[in-house]
Amino acid sequence: MRVFPVYAPKLIVKHARIFLTGVIWVKDLGRLEFEKGKFLLPRKSLPEIKQVVLELNELIEAQTNEAQSA
Repeated sequence: MRVFPVYAPKLIVKHARIFLTGVIWVKDLGRLEFEKGKFLLPRKSLPEIKQVVLELNELIEAQTNEAQSA
């Protein structure tokens, strides 16, 4: 498990794309799980957590599409 002291989306996405499966902890957000390079939406979570997970997955998609088109 990696701990991020601040919410840094690009670093978090980079970590998820490298390790593909795991758990991270972000200060003020809590525990986030990812599998196959995508963040999993927790069953019970605050709307802000859901928004963060959607944002991170969008960044992953954008980077994947960028890499495929290059």
